[in-house]
Amino acid sequence: MTMMMLAVMILLLLAGFPMMMPLLAAAMLAFIVYMPDLSLQVVVQQMIGGVKPAALIAVPMFILAADIITRGHSADRLVDVVMRFMGHIRGGLAVSVTAACALFGAVCGSTQATVVAVGGAMRPRMLKAGYNDAFSIGLIVNAADLAYLIPPSIGMIIYGVISGTSISELFIAGLGPGLLIIALFSLYCIWYAKRHNIPVEPKASWGERLLSIRRAVWPLGFPAIVVGGIYGGIFSPTEAAAVCVLYALILELIIFRSIKARDIFDIALSTGAVTSVVFILIAAGAAFSWVLSYAQIPQQLIAAMGLDEAGPIMILVAINIAFFIGCMFVDSVVVILILVPIFAPLVKSAGLDPVLVGVLITLQVAIGAATPPFGCNIFTAVAVFRRPFIDVIRGVPAFLLILFVVTVLLIAFPQIALFLRDLAFR
Repeated sequence: MTMMMLAVMILLLLAGFPMMMPLLAAAMLAFIVYMPDLSLQVVVQQMIGGVKPAALIAVPMFILAADIITRGHSADRLVDVVMRFMGHIRGGLAVSVTAACALFGAVCGSTQATVVAVGGAMRPRMLKAGYNDAFSIGLIVNAADLAYLIPPSIGMIIYGVISGTSISELFIAGLGPGLLIIALFSLYCIWYAKRHNIPVEPKASWGERLLSIRRAVWPLGFPAIVVGGIYGGIFSPTEAAAVCVLYALILELIIFRSIKARDIFDIALSTGAVTSVVFILIAAGAAFSWVLSYAQIPQQLIAAMGLDEAGPIMILVAINIAFFIGCMFVDSVVVILILVPIFAPLVKSAGLDPVLVGVLITLQVAIGAATPPFGCNIFTAVAVFRRPFIDVIRGVPAFLLILFVVTVLLIAFPQIALFLRDLAFR
C-alpha cells in the first residue's frame, strides 16, 4: 500500500500535476483498493475537518496583512532605522540586512515577501558598497528564513493545528532560535566584511537616528501587536491576525497613503489566490494523513527504520533529516501535512516536547525554503533579482551551514527554544 501511494504521487508529480492532485489521488486510490467497506464520504469528511479548525483563520489574515505592507512603505522604514544604527560598523550593512529581514519577517510572516521587500531595497546598496553578489543574495535568501521562526509564522500555525500544539507557545518558542540565528549571521557578516575589506557607511548622527526611529514607530507596531497582544492576554493568535490586517490598512491606506482604496480589491484577490492554494493543500493533506493513520503506516515505517526503540536524540535527528530532505523537493506546507502525522506517535511515545519538535520542524522548513533544488526563496530571488539559478545558490552554502549549527544546538540545548516558553506559560 505504501509503495503504491508513493508510486502514484511520483508519477503524477512527474506528469506536472499540482501537489494537491498527487495527495488526493494517492489517498483515494488507497481508500478504494484497501478500504472498500468504508464510504467515500469519510474522505470528504476528513478534507472538511482538515480546514475546519478556527486557528486556520489566522493564515489568510496574516497573508493579507503581508500583501498590504509589502506594497507599502513599511519595509523601507524598517531598513532605514537599522541602517542608521548599524551601517557605520565593519559589516554593518550586511548585519542591517539580517536585522531588517528579522523585523520585516515579524511584520509579515512570509519569507518570500521578505525576499522581495528587503532584498529589493538592500541588494543594490550591498553591491555598491563592495559586497559580492553571491554573498548578498545568499544572505537575503537565508535571512528571510527568520520570518518562519519569529512570529507570526504560518508554518507554526499549520503545525500547531495538525499536531494539536499551542500556537501561542510555538510563537514564543521561536524567538530564541531566531535571535540565535541573527547573532550567528551577524558574526559571519562582520568576519566576511573584515576579510574582504568592505568599507563602512558614514556614521549617522543622533538626529538622523531619532528621525528614523520616529518613522519606523508605526511599522514596529506589528510585532508589538502579535507578541504583546497574545502574551499580554489581550487576544488569541487568530484575533491578532485580524488586528494586524486592520492595522496594516490603517497604516498604509490612511497614515502613509502608500496604497489607494481601489488597490484593496487587487490585494485581496492576490491573498485569496494564495490562501485557496494553501487550504486545498491542507484539505488534501488531511485526507492523505487519515488514510496513513487508518492503515497504521506511520507505525510500520517507524518500525522498519528501527526508530521504535531509538532514544529521544536519535528521534529528533531523524525528524530533522526527514523534514530537511522533504523540503528540498516539495512545498513546506505539504511536507508538514505528510510527515507530522507519521512522526506524531513516535514523538508522543518518546515523551518529546511537541513545542520543541515544532520549532525544529519549522527551522527545517525555513532551511528548505533556501535549499536547492526547489527552495521557494531561491526561485523568488531568481525572479526578483533576475539572476540565473546557479548565481543565486552560489552564496547559500555558508548560511545553510550556520542554520545546521543552530539545529544541532537546539537538539543539544532545548532551552534555547523552551526558556521563554517556560517563562511565559509554566
